[in-house]
Amino acid sequence: MSDLSFAASAAAAIAGAGIDLRTGRIPNALTAATAATGLTLAVAGVTGTSPLASVAGGALGLGLMLPGHIAGGTGAGDVKLMGALGTVVGPGAVVVMFLASAIAGGALAIGHAWRRGRMGTTVARTARLATGAAGSKTAVDAAAPLTKFAYGPAIAVGAIVAGLWR
Repeated sequence: MSDLSFAASAAAAIAGAGIDLRTGRIPNALTAATAATGLTLAVAGVTGTSPLASVAGGALGLGLMLPGHIAGGTGAGDVKLMGALGTVVGPGAVVVMFLASAIAGGALAIGHAWRRGRMGTTVARTARLATGAAGSKTAVDAAAPLTKFAYGPAIAVGAIVAGLWR
């Protein structure tokens, strides 16, 4: 990942984190602009990421985050942000970004559950979700008002870790 890719991905991820913390959403305008920037930089040849790698990074970012969204663990904005960032950094770095985001997100989830006094309930529901127990997505969706937190900061941590990993 080039310095320009790192700067662009970190800036977009930090902006997404700030907006997510304030509003609970990551706007389509941010994800679309980030994806367009990633593709433009790749076509211009200024980042070392080819246009094909940019598209592959975007698709991989979407693909890595989509199961979490389908299971009810992440929002659509989180999925789109990871995909958009993938167009900037390419497929190799988006895997590192995803893994670092997952670790940071897990830490945020534990902190959120602890602060709300819901650690036992959260662990039990997470176990049901992980084992694919019937009705687990319904249970996650029903608990959403009590368990929802902004995942954008975890993605920002992942973007920074991926940039430093290079």
